[in-house]
Amino acid sequence: MTQQRPGDQRPGPFWAAARAHALSAATLHDLPAFPLTRSKLPAIATAHREPSATCTGQCGQAGHGVHDASADPARVRALFAMAPWAAGYGIACGRPPHHLIGLDLDRKNGVDGVAALHALARRHSFAVPATATVATQSGGLHLWLTVPAHVRITNSASLIGPGIDVRGSGGYLVGPGSLGPRGRYRFAPGSGPRPIAPAPAQLLDLLTAPTPAPADRPAIGPQPSAGGSPGRRLDGLVRVVLDCGPNDLNNRLYWASRTAFEAGDIDPDTATGRLLAAAVQRGHPETPARRTIASAAKGAARNKENST
Repeated sequence: MTQQRPGDQRPGPFWAAARAHALSAATLHDLPAFPLTRSKLPAIATAHREPSATCTGQCGQAGHGVHDASADPARVRALFAMAPWAAGYGIACGRPPHHLIGLDLDRKNGVDGVAALHALARRHSFAVPATATVATQSGGLHLWLTVPAHVRITNSASLIGPGIDVRGSGGYLVGPGSLGPRGRYRFAPGSGPRPIAPAPAQLLDLLTAPTPAPADRPAIGPQPSAGGSPGRRLDGLVRVVLDCGPNDLNNRLYWASRTAFEAGDIDPDTATGRLLAAAVQRGHPETPARRTIASAAKGAARNKENST
């Protein structure tokens, strides 16, 4: 796919601020950054047409989502030159020197991830660290933490607690100063770009504990449970996408999307946004991921037609 060339399009109204914040993150804090759209997805078109592409930049082109991220200012400038429509930036997790992870604490749909984290801390006898913290559009928080270089933290959604999503290796956090669909991401009052605290040992134990793979979750996943709220069941489908290897990502994305669309009580737009974000977090190029979700929607529609 042809990459956008500098000069092909005039920068949008939010581009300069987004680039400035991304360069600040890279140069002042050694945080690898890359451009995002206002919908919080990678702003550079995918470098590959095929959904099964597993290249993470070995081809030499930009267009690999979080794998494009760099702390080299010249590289960050080049990435933003390819994405004049960018309105924000992502910060790649799991990279040296910080080996950053993020706790995405949601406060919406009756779930309070902040309260859930403090309850988790009380149960497991650790203090929630004072660390760099970003306020999100939904009233939630992103807590930044570091982990030892040899520890790999995987991405997860509401696995360690309700409303607590984890951004680890292969994932990214929306950087402060970015503009999202409902407002701007900012450092929380009193937080500022303070040093990033290490994750407490008890929390690391929770994040690295093996999760038994259900016997009924092969490449094409299990049948959805009839119990639970639509939001909780969608959380489970997001986990199916996040908790996978590189070779079954597209299959799991299709299955999770089709399951959501066939459920009847899960909002299709919410499902599309969350599953797309999860797939991109795991390294799926955005454009093929959208095609996979659209294919799942068509399959669900045909199934409904055939059953009536």
